[in-house]
Amino acid sequence: MIRRREFITLLGGAAAWPMAARAQQPAMPVIGFLNAGSPETYVARLRAFHLGLKETGYVEGDNVAILYRWAENQLARLPELAADLVRRRVAVLASYGDAPGLAAKTASTSIPIVFGVTEDPVRHGLVASLAQPGGNATGVNTLTTELVAKRLELLCELMPGAVKVTVLADPAVPATATTLQDVEAAARAMGLRIQILKASTSGELNSAFATLARERPDALFVAGGALFSNRRVQLVHLASYRAVPAIYSGREFVEVGGLMCYGSNVADAFRQVGVYAGRILKGAKPADLPVVQSSKFELVVNLQTARMLGIDVPPTLLARADEVIE
Repeated sequence: MIRRREFITLLGGAAAWPMAARAQQPAMPVIGFLNAGSPETYVARLRAFHLGLKETGYVEGDNVAILYRWAENQLARLPELAADLVRRRVAVLASYGDAPGLAAKTASTSIPIVFGVTEDPVRHGLVASLAQPGGNATGVNTLTTELVAKRLELLCELMPGAVKVTVLADPAVPATATTLQDVEAAARAMGLRIQILKASTSGELNSAFATLARERPDALFVAGGALFSNRRVQLVHLASYRAVPAIYSGREFVEVGGLMCYGSNVADAFRQVGVYAGRILKGAKPADLPVVQSSKFELVVNLQTARMLGIDVPPTLLARADEVIE
């Protein structure tokens, strides 16, 4: 017959068995996600990132955890945010944007990094080569700067009488210098006059458009960057208020009333970042995963905005559009 004290001891040991079993289970891997923007403006893109993870068998909360770090348009915060993720010993550090990618690479030379960047990652020292990255980083190059001339051509096709084009750019974005060089070269070849306006804050956006109103350009070319993406409603509203035809780098602008965009399919790039992060969690090494160059580009036209601006979109342009928003 078991005495009371022995029974309580036995019962306590049995209750501890499930806890001990759970303690022996391997810890859930953690991905660090670094971005220059804010979460509310990246809902669709994060969905694509999660889709990429799911393609490799990972679902957030089930078998992988994600630590998000958002700079909220303050690029100076990125190095410390990246360092924080490194201190937490994440299994993979995923980033999107040139500045976050550079911050991640500076923060660690050992933790695997999966980046999404617009400029050449070889030129920026992120990888040794596209085919053989050779270090702890790999990812996706969306070729945004390489599309500058094409975007300017499309803008002039929409506005064939354009002579003076204003370029709006954020000087804090690493790709801006290359973008401005390319757009100036393309403008010279096309016989256009270029005016450059710069903005790195919401207030500077308002000031830039006040200058634009005085200069009265024929069209507006908006460069890429986290600030512009996060402030896209403000930016599109300012362009509409000033009645200036504008072309943007991504569809998110056209979806909130922008006139036209041409660029890489950023959602697909986020998906690919998720795929590579999942493959690395399964044991792949960044050095062996070639940098993916975007092959999906999209032209989106907002006909409602065109009508509001009194613009007749050429049928040839509409025929080439991947999507027309009525």
